[in-house]
Amino acid sequence: MSDMTFERMIQQMTPAIYASLKQAVSLRKWPDGRMLSTEQTALCLEAVMRYEAENKVPERERVGYLERRTCGADSSGAGVSPEMTGLARDAAGD
Repeated sequence: MSDMTFERMIQQMTPAIYASLKQAVSLRKWPDGRMLSTEQTALCLEAVMRYEAENKVPERERVGYLERRTCGADSSGAGVSPEMTGLARDAAGD
């Protein structure tokens, strides 16, 4: 019987396995085309996130990274007019 634990698997994960799991989560399917189940997706995502944390993967390269951008204003969104965000439109008139 194997004494492989989830933690140990993360510690022994190679960059190639990490990349494969990251792609599988992104596409929701294995490299051979089979679809990931909900449980497989969750486990793969957890493994990818744990690998990234333990290996100090730069934030911009991490799964789920979203660059903060606004319509030309500072990153807080201050100064963005309602017209630029689309909030000024009358929803009933669309």
